[in-house]
Amino acid sequence: MIDDIKQDADHRMHGAIEALKRELSGIRTGRAAPALVERLVVDYYGAATPLNQLAGVSAPESRLLVIQPWDRSSMSAIEKAILRSELGLTPNNDGHVIRLSIPPLTEERRKSLVRLVRAKVEEGKVAVRNVRRDAVDNIKELTREHLIGEDDERRGLHEIEALAKRYVDEAERLGQVKEAEVLEV
Repeated sequence: MIDDIKQDADHRMHGAIEALKRELSGIRTGRAAPALVERLVVDYYGAATPLNQLAGVSAPESRLLVIQPWDRSSMSAIEKAILRSELGLTPNNDGHVIRLSIPPLTEERRKSLVRLVRAKVEEGKVAVRNVRRDAVDNIKELTREHLIGEDDERRGLHEIEALAKRYVDEAERLGQVKEAEVLEV
């Protein structure tokens, strides 16, 4: 029973870290990366559609993103979505593709992005801690119902704690890597 709880907690904590990775990939650094715009939602004929389902996104240069819509009639909707986003980028449309020039980040913008990275990392750590709390509650419930002994309870709690620490450390490491990317000039 404890192994099931531990396995479930491991799966959920892994999911929290994967969500954190996706969140961090969408934060802008000094380099152009297709992940910046892939999750952008475009109002395409009244339906909210992710950009990666409407167009191919590539980064031919370190400071340029090229968005090639599969349907040219969606270009204006994609441009509007980019302008509405928090990216702070202006699309350049030549009729065939949309180019996004990535300007170098100012020091002030870098600092605000570092704060954003830290906030996302903290959200990820909170998600891991919430999973830990649920697992600990489940183990204590098994003890209250006399389905496991106190020794098993202590062992299970120790394993859950170690698991949570491993994932919190991983979230911290991901945050440090992203901060270094953002601060890189």
